[in-house]
Formats: sequence, C-alpha cells, structure tokens
Amino acid sequence: MKHIALAGVLISLATAGSVHRRAAIDGCLANSSVPVDTKGSSTWNADIKPFNPRLTYTPVAVAVPTTIAQIQAAVNCGRLSGVKVTAKSGGHSYASFGLGGEDGHLMIELDRMFNVTVNSTSNIAIVQPGARLGHVTNQLYSQGGRAISAGTCPGVGVSGHSLHGGYGMSSHKYGLATDWIVGMTVVLANGTIVHTSATEKPDLFWALRGAGSNFGIVAQYEFNTFAAPSQVTYFNMNFKWNTTTAPGNLAALENYTKTFMPADLTMRAFVSSGSSYFEGMFFGNATGLRAALQPLQNKTGLVLASTTTTTFLNAFSHYANAATDPTTPYSFQQTFYSKSLMLKGLNGTAAKNFVNYWYNVGPTNRRGWWFQLDLHGGAFSGVTNGDHSLSSYAHRDKLYLIQFYDQVYSGSYPSDGYPFLDNFVSNTTASLAASDWGMYINYADNRLSQTAAQSAYYGSSLPRLQKLKAAYDGGLTYTNPQGILPVA
Repeated sequence: MKHIALAGVLISLATAGSVHRRAAIDGCLANSSVPVDTKGSSTWNADIKPFNPRLTYTPVAVAVPTTIAQIQAAVNCGRLSGVKVTAKSGGHSYASFGLGGEDGHLMIELDRMFNVTVNSTSNIAIVQPGARLGHVTNQLYSQGGRAISAGTCPGVGVSGHSLHGGYGMSSHKYGLATDWIVGMTVVLANGTIVHTSATEKPDLFWALRGAGSNFGIVAQYEFNTFAAPSQVTYFNMNFKWNTTTAPGNLAALENYTKTFMPADLTMRAFVSSGSSYFEGMFFGNATGLRAALQPLQNKTGLVLASTTTTTFLNAFSHYANAATDPTTPYSFQQTFYSKSLMLKGLNGTAAKNFVNYWYNVGPTNRRGWWFQLDLHGGAFSGVTNGDHSLSSYAHRDKLYLIQFYDQVYSGSYPSDGYPFLDNFVSNTTASLAASDWGMYINYADNRLSQTAAQSAYYGSSLPRLQKLKAAYDGGLTYTNPQGILPVA
C-alpha cells in the first residue's frame, strides 16, 4: 500500500509540475505578444495533426509566429519555463519530430512564414522557414527561372528537408538541398539571434547543414540558386527480375552507378507488391537519355517504357504526390512504419539476402509495402562530390539511399507488423561492416534507440556534433527522443 501511495504522490507532483509549466509558458507567450493556437480550437487541431497518425503527440502549447522576433520570444518562453522547444515547418517527419516526438513540448509552428524572394542580381533566394518545397520550387521558377536541388513532395517543409540533407530528383547533378544553403539566421537555445555562413560561426554552419534541428531554429535561409534546366526528360523503365537474375543485375547496377552514370541523370528503383520499375529525370532530351541509359540496359535487360521531354517545373509536377503549391491549412496523412538504409554498395551476401527477402518474404505481406532505391552516389554524383568540410551530412560516401515503407490504408498499424521491415533491414546489413551502412534521418525510424539513431543518422560526424551540442545547447532545449546528446 505504501508503494501505491508513493506512486500516487509522484504522479500528483508530476501533474502539478506539468500544470505549472503550462501556466507559466501560456503566461509568458501572452506577455511576449507571441501568437498562439487556442487549445482545442480548429487551428490547434490542424497544427498538431501528424503526418503519420501512428505517432500522435500533444504539445504543451503551440506558438504561431510571423516574425523572427516572435520566434525568439517563444524560444525564450520555453527556456525560462523549462519546456523543450520544437520547430515544425512542414510537419512531414516520419517520427512526428515536428511535434516533439513525445508529449509536452512547446511547438513553434512556422508555416505562416513562407515567403520566397530571389535577388535578381545575386540570384540568392531569401526563404522563410515555414515554406514548403512546392511553394519554394514554384516561386524560384517564377522569379527568373531559378531552382535549388530538393525533393519533389510539395508539402514537405524546406527546413526539416534541407537541414538534414535533402535528396531529390536533381541531386545527382546538383547535390543536396543543404548544399545550396549559403547563410542562415538562427535562434539559438539561449535565445540569441545569430547569422551563420561558411565564414561566420562556421562550426554552427557545418552542424546545421546535416543535423540542423539539434542546434537551433533557423528563422531565415539564404539559398544560392541555379538556372533551372531548359529541357528535362522524365522516364520509366520496366524490369522483371527474379531471385536468380536479380543479384547479377544489382552488381551491374552498382558498377554503372559507380563509374558510368552521368551527372545529368538522377534515377531510382521503385518496388512494391504490385510493380517494379526505374524512374528518373535527365537534364536534356530523349536522345541524350537513351545514350546515357544504354550501358545499363545492355547489362540488365531494363526496357525504356516511356519518356517525356518538358520543362523543369512540369517535371517537378510529374513527381509531386499532391497539389504542387499547397497552402495553409495543410493536411496530408498516411499511417505507416518506415526505415531506411544508406549503403556503400549492395553486392555479394548482402545482395543475396536483400533479394531473397524481397522476392520470398515480400509477397507474404498484404499491406501496402514498398521500397525506393535512389542512386545516391557515384563518380559523377553531386552528393559524392559535395564539399564535405562544409556539411555534417555523413553519407556522401554512400552509393544507395533506400527508403522502406509499410502502410495501412485504414485503421491502425498492426502491432505485429514491425518485424517485416525490421527484418528486411537486418537481413540486408547482417554481413556488412558498420562503416558500410547508415540511415537517413529524413526517413526516421522512431523505434531506434537514441544511441543507435545518433550513430546511424550522423555516422563519422557524430563526435564533433556532440561537442557542438554541448557548446550550443547543453541544456537540451532543442531535442527529441533521437536527438544528439551533448558530450563536453
């Protein structure tokens, strides 16, 4: 009985502390004139609605700033109230990290700050932190035909995407979204506002470009831009492999990606229970595309099924999975479990294990599962050849980026569903050295431990990131269940 009584006291104290923190932060935000969502209102419900309903969390408060000063004031309120602070840009985190990844955070909803302005002389774009990729792409293109390398899911926020890498259909030529960031205005954990670039606080600039959510809230970006290619050809290639032919074809794909694949070509394989094909974009016409693909087709039996030559913006729209310039309020949900792999290669025993699981275990899953294998690296890859010294993104040595996805179309994700993807990944990596693989935080797996997640996401960059975390946010104002832990 004593233990029950003590537990009751502890729960009461915790509840009292939570109530006190909520009252303190509500009062601070009001006194600081920071716009907020009223709890239970339609805007509150819309803003805390997760992309992945499997992971639903409730913040202690939701600030909705429209200025950098209001972001700063909100951060100070969280810090002074002892509440963890989380920025939400697009809200597409697979692990609901935009909500904190757990209950009780102060969520700073940034999507009311979405302006994009291109300087016609410097071609530098000033981008607010709540802009979504579709809006950024459309605005850059409309202001002088400019572009950055980024993903093609239009509702994804520019902040989470670019601060953790940002791979997309232009990446083999133009690198990652993070590579195009040349300056940032940042609200640090202590509430100060700083500007960072390659020459201003370069250690912070390095950390933000790859592990950004751990170090501050970027309140404004400066992106360099490139002239959008005048001619883009998107395409599909069909294939019918099996357990006998797939290992050899993967070996041919690896050789092509490493040594032949031209920079102008970005490509990925998409495999689901019902279809298998390659798709991608080529900066040039269909004739150039065919010449670029021929060496791979000769070795693998891939059949070029369709080509369309069009504008850069139309090619972006082709790969968009929703309205290409979404506005607030934004709502898009899928219930799923996901994992990822970053691989230096996929050959030998690892390839055989991967193929066996794909063809023999995959068909037993009746849910909507798929994997997408991006040809991420290679001799001519803009990712591989990016400046490693300016970014903490740890996977420039990886040839492939694989996203694994297991979705249900109604109801809850089943509790016995997780082993399907867990075993797919563990079987693939069983024969690999730890240095030969990692994971991509933009396809976060919420079931990883904090220790495993830090290592998988940040690889060789982790020791330096941990020291910088101690310097910039030793008190863990900006954190989540898989966040970087400080090491002095």
